[in-house]
Amino acid sequence: MTTFTYILITVAAICGMEFVAWFTHKYVMHGLLWSWHEDHHKPHFKEGKFFEKNDLFFLVFATPGAGAILAGSFTSHTWLFFVGLGITIYGAIYFLIHDVYIHQRFEWFRQLDNKYSRAILRAHGAHHARQTKEDCESFGLLVVNQKFFKKRSQWEKKVA
Repeated sequence: MTTFTYILITVAAICGMEFVAWFTHKYVMHGLLWSWHEDHHKPHFKEGKFFEKNDLFFLVFATPGAGAILAGSFTSHTWLFFVGLGITIYGAIYFLIHDVYIHQRFEWFRQLDNKYSRAILRAHGAHHARQTKEDCESFGLLVVNQKFFKKRSQWEKKVA
């Protein structure tokens, strides 16, 4: 395979992970494994504690990436290395945006200010507006509904 093909595989894996993250967040984290994710929806969960049970999902998502990198490195299926690389890059992006920027678990960058970063904050804020596993919205991270690019006052109100 060519370098261009490996780049395409990596980019496809990164893009595919947004869907995997959305699907897992909506149907696993807000479903079967809500007991792991629930503390992430509680404000000021265990004040002074750095880790949440929700952080266990790091291992869930890191395992296939590491496995693919290893498989691609030690077998003839080199393309798997680039799938794993894409998964790992997405994981780094997710960590930087979700844990560092949105939840400010580290003081690395706090003042991103552009339409896209504000839309991500609004979407995540709308998701966390509910502390239960039902009736949440905006389960993805990088792909943001167009309404979140507008101010809250401009969002369409749901008809009851």
